[in-house]
Order: sequence, then C-alpha cells, then structure tokens
Amino acid sequence: MAVWIQAQQLQGDALHQMQSLYGQHFPIEVRHYLSQWIESQLWDAIDLENPQEEFKAKRLLDSLIQELQNKAEHQVGEDGFLLKIKLGHYANQLKSTYDRCPLELVRCIKHILYTEQRLIREATNSSSPVGGMMDSMSQKYQQINQVFEELRLLTQDTENDLRKLQHNQEYFIIQYQESLRIQAQLSSLATLPPSDRQLREPALLSKRATVEAWLTREANTLQKYRLDLAEKHQKTLQLLRKQQTIILDDELIQWKRRQQLAGNGGPPEGGLDILQSWCEKLAETIWQNRQQIRRAEHLRQQLPIPGPIEELLNELNSTITDIISALVTSTFIIEKQPPQVLKTQTKFAATVRLLVGGKLNVHMNPPQVKATIISEQQAKALLKNENTRNESSGEILNNNCVMEYHQTTGTLSAHFRNMSLKRIKRSDRRGAESVTEEKFTILFESQFSVGSNELVFQVKTLSLPVVVIVHGSQDNNATATVLWDNAFAEAGRVPFLVPDKVLWPQLCEAINMKYKAEVQSNRGLSEENLVFLAQKAFSSSSNNPDDYRSMTMTWSQFNRESLPGRNFTFWQWFDGVMELTKKHLKPHWNDGAILGFVNKQQAQDMLMSKPNGTFLLRFSDSEIGGITIAWVAENPNKRMVWNLMPYTTKDFSIRSLADRISDLNHLLFLYPDRPKDEVFAKYYTPPLSKAVDVFPACTFPLIPPFLFCLPTLPSLADPVLDGDGDFDLDDTMDVARHVEELLRRPVESQWGGQQS
Repeated sequence: MAVWIQAQQLQGDALHQMQSLYGQHFPIEVRHYLSQWIESQLWDAIDLENPQEEFKAKRLLDSLIQELQNKAEHQVGEDGFLLKIKLGHYANQLKSTYDRCPLELVRCIKHILYTEQRLIREATNSSSPVGGMMDSMSQKYQQINQVFEELRLLTQDTENDLRKLQHNQEYFIIQYQESLRIQAQLSSLATLPPSDRQLREPALLSKRATVEAWLTREANTLQKYRLDLAEKHQKTLQLLRKQQTIILDDELIQWKRRQQLAGNGGPPEGGLDILQSWCEKLAETIWQNRQQIRRAEHLRQQLPIPGPIEELLNELNSTITDIISALVTSTFIIEKQPPQVLKTQTKFAATVRLLVGGKLNVHMNPPQVKATIISEQQAKALLKNENTRNESSGEILNNNCVMEYHQTTGTLSAHFRNMSLKRIKRSDRRGAESVTEEKFTILFESQFSVGSNELVFQVKTLSLPVVVIVHGSQDNNATATVLWDNAFAEAGRVPFLVPDKVLWPQLCEAINMKYKAEVQSNRGLSEENLVFLAQKAFSSSSNNPDDYRSMTMTWSQFNRESLPGRNFTFWQWFDGVMELTKKHLKPHWNDGAILGFVNKQQAQDMLMSKPNGTFLLRFSDSEIGGITIAWVAENPNKRMVWNLMPYTTKDFSIRSLADRISDLNHLLFLYPDRPKDEVFAKYYTPPLSKAVDVFPACTFPLIPPFLFCLPTLPSLADPVLDGDGDFDLDDTMDVARHVEELLRRPVESQWGGQQS
C-alpha cells in the first residue's frame, strides 16, 4: 500500500505528528496531489553531502514543479478553479524557495517520507507490548495536545477581549475630548453678553453633565474590563506554567534520562521532534500572551485609571517573563553527548540544540556556542550561581561553533565536529580515588536575544559526566565510573553525586544492559549467569538467586578492591569478559555455544555425568579476558575433567576459537550432547591448500596442525598439565610462542629449504 494512503489513516498524536511535517516549506496539498509521483522518485540516490549532486536535485525540483503545473492545468469546474490557482501558487512558491538550494528540497522530502514510514510502522505494531506502551504514551500525548487546544482558545478569547477593550477605550477618549470641548465652550461664554450667555449656557451645562456621567460609568466599565482581562491572563499563565512543567520537568527530563541510560547501552533515547513541536507551541503561546499583556499595559498608560490594574499587569509581565526564560534556558540541550570517556589529544564531537530557536527567530542573528571543560566542583558552583570566574579545567581546541538553522527540519543546532582536549588540569584527589574516578563535564554556553532585543538570554547546559584519560590502559576503570554514574544518578542531583552502594538487582540490570550493548547481542545474562556473578562478587557459594536480592554492592567492591586472591576487581574481570566476547566470541555466544559464567567446580560437576570428549567453554576465573575449555576424558587410572590454560585476545588474533576446537581431536561433544562440528564447522577456516590436509590434526591449542602435534590425550604425568588438570604452559609456552613467531614470517624464508 502506498505510504500516503497509510499515512492518512493515522490517528491521534501520530496524525498530528504527520501533519506537523508540512508547512510553507512544503505544503501538504503538494504531498497529497503528487503522492504517487513523490513516492516513485529515487530520493535516496542523492548524496546530500556531495555538492556535485546538486544537478540531480535541480532536475527533481524542475520535474516536481512541472508535475504541479500539469496537475493545475487539468483542474475543471468551480472547485477546480480554486485548486488550479492554489497549485499554481505552490509551484511558484517551491521554485522560489528551492531554486538556489535544490538539495534542501531533497533533504526535506527524505525527512518527510522517513518520518511517515516510521509513524506507520509504530502504528502497525500497536498490538504488541511495545504498542501497548505506545498507546499509553499516545493517551498522555493526547492530554498534552488537549491542553494546547484549551490554551489556544483562552489566548483567542483574551485577544478578542483586548480588541474590545481597545475599541471601548478609543471611544472613551473621543468622548473625553468632547467633554473638554464642551468645557472650552462654557469657558468662552464668559466673554459674551449676559443675555447671550444665559441663552446658550443651560444647553451646554446639560450636555456636559450627560457626557461626564457617561464618562464616569464608562471609566468603571473600562476598569472592570481591564481587571477581567488580567484575571483571564492569570488563568492562562497558570495553565501555561502547568503545561510547561509537564513538558520540561517530565517529558524532557525523561528524554535526558533515556539519553544517559543509552550511554550504558540502553535503547536509543528517541528523537526530539515531538518535544520540539511542544516546546514551539509553548513558545508561540507564551509570546502571544506576552504581547497581549504589553498591549494591555500600553492601554493603561494611554488612559490611566486609578485602581489595582497597574500592580496586576506588573505581576503578569513578571510571570510571563519567568515562564519564557525557563522555557528558553531548559530547551538549550545536548542532542549528541560528547564521549564520556574522553582521551586527550583525540578528536571528538557533540551537538547542541535549541528546541525553540526556530519559533523565536533566534536564527535571524545566529548565536555562537562555546564549549569548556570544567571540574565537578566548578559544576557545583555553577549550579549554585556562584562566581567561577570563567575558569576551566583544561583546553579544548575548536571549541566555538555557530548555531545553524535547517529549514527543512526546523532545527537550530551547533555541530561541534572536530573538538580535541589538548590538556587537563586535575584537582587534588581524596583518599583511594584514582584519576579514573575524577569526573568532569563539558559546559556549553551561548547568548542571544529575542523580540528585537526585548529579552536577552544567557544559556548554559552541562554534558553528562566525563572521565578524562591519557592512555588506553585507563579506559577500563574510566568506563566503570561512567557506568555507575549513568545507572544510578538521580534527577536533580548535586553534580555528580551517586550512591556509594546499590542493591545487587540494580547492578545486575546495569551490567546486563552494558553486556548486551557491547557484545551487540540479544542474548543477555541469564539468572544463572547473574548468580555466578553474585558468587564472585560476594565470595558466596549460594546458588539461590533470592539470597542476593536484598544484598548491596559498594563502589569499592565493584571497582576499587581486588577480588579475593586476585589482583583485579570485579568490574575489571567482567569488562575483560565483555571485550573478549565482543572481539572474538560474539557468534558463539549468540549461538549459545558458550556457557561462560561457570566456575571450575561447576564445570566438573556438569561434565562428569557426560560421555568422554564432552566439553564446555567457560570464562577464566584467574585471568582477565580469558576463556578456557573444560572436558571429560578417561585416564588409565580414573575418569577426570581437564581444563586448558585460558585463551586470550592475543591467542585468538592468531587462530580462532572454532579452529582451535577443530584442532583438538579429543573434543567430541559440546555440552550437553551436540557434536562439535554441528556447532562450530560453519566457523572453521578453509584449508590453505590440499598439501596441508596430509598432516594429522594437532591437539596443542596454540599451534596449527601442520606444525606441531601432541598425543591425543595427555597423561597425568605429562608436564603440560598441572595437578589441578590445567595446562601449565609456563615451561612449554616458549615453544608455542617461538612457533607463532615463525608463523608471522614469510613462508619462503622459513620453510624454503623443506619445500623442495
């Protein structure tokens, strides 16, 4: 079904969003009458970033205008006459708007088509659980839109009252001038003879009395009109403030919270289109009411009447200024956050946006935005309005950017594309705090005026906390600080306070979100995985998940204190698992081939009841970013579970996990009972040549089969295994590393003499 046909069937807020895509930049009538032509064009084939594509865009613009003109010419009848004029007008309007920038037309139509398709897709999925959530959101959005409609009617009502007041006041002034003229006539009678004065004076006195009586009544009426109007404005502003609180303190704060969780791998925060449309409606309504209040003030000054109206108008003016100030300062936001782990001397980007910039015509004099890095203490002082003397905690290159207005989307934003942190000034750290626990933030600030410089705004916004590193080795611990902050920061906190301890289920939610995002997998951490992690974190042996639900984990336990008997923290171990899985094990994790979170004793218990050659893959307890193979086999003396020394990223950069499993002939079944080739064969590397096939498969995990072989199953006396059944490669790794080093050299120089 054509997109436009489906778009017309949208309802509620989705329909409103679709309608808001159109305006003078691209009328909805053009979309309607040329829907088939528009949807048949290859808009995506034009690269908007390539100026050379302008010729293609110009050709599409000319075709669009021609189609409109053709459509206009074929209109007949009375209704057709009006449509003919309207379509011809739109053709001229589009030519005038886009003739010098045809790529903007392409950008506009691509944005419209993409948004329509998204809205249709969301509406189609409304029967799913996500759709149920969308229904509740739609209900909330509908309530917001209903309040906007109420505000529109209130504003229209006060506009009508204001015009009536102005009309009545103008008539009052005319009558007042008449009373002055009568008074002047009476005064002039003094120069006349008494007989003439007696003849004319009574009529003038009567007329003056009538006019003055009317003026007295009308003055009271005008005063009542003014008070009634002020009361209506009070009601409007009260509703405006309530609506603004819902949008800024609920919806926008929720968007910022989703943005923060997205930094931990949560779902995307979502677009700002709806929020911007609401904020623009607020701005428009506020500005209309502000202008009305100013006109009412002008009428009062033009005709002062004693009473409380002056104080009321001053109060209204102060309230409306506070409301618009709150709106403007709150809608200066960071659309794209800078990286939260920020390495010095490394290029990074960020985008700042003013949601009401287009509606307030800020782009007519585009403001400049400046970025500065400040410390946690400076951020606290800034929010307390204390004087920070414009200090910074470092030097950012390319830290100034002008806000640009994009007409097709109606957005005003500044794109910092090439910032770089040249240096950082650290504060004195407390106690055990390390450099990777110190938080900074990027401060974005600007200044602009609205309403012919009536109001001047100083706007500032802070990025999410940033941890500055100078070397990649610090990334692991810096990520821990960011993860904890993003997960457990509370709204409205003092920068950048976070709880020192959290409930274990809260931490599980955070690390599961991070794990799925890093590994890019829908397979997250199961309850069994989380129990294993709890055992590791709390040095516990309990297998009951309920035992951990009320337990808390401190920041020190998470990433300051080493695990018992180890030289690394809980987070460092977990992060190593994520990195290894992301880089080398992702397909096997997604296939369910890696149990991973199993300790040595659990592996032994699971394997002892299985046939010989059954194996499983588990993450190493003793080494960061290591995975080991445990398998069960018959020894001449007894049946045992054996464990290979862990493989790491270094090992897998030489030979993949699947190939290593293929090399080990004594590995037959992946736990519980799947033949290994059924699971791993699709990942085996094809042989380099047929000559390689004549060599038997090698059992040594680090050496390709055509170079070096060990017996199929080591005996207990074999020095390659330690007493616990682990391969002890301290003595034998030298041989492996030597062979691996040889593998990196050109074949001709290594084996030239043997290939003859």
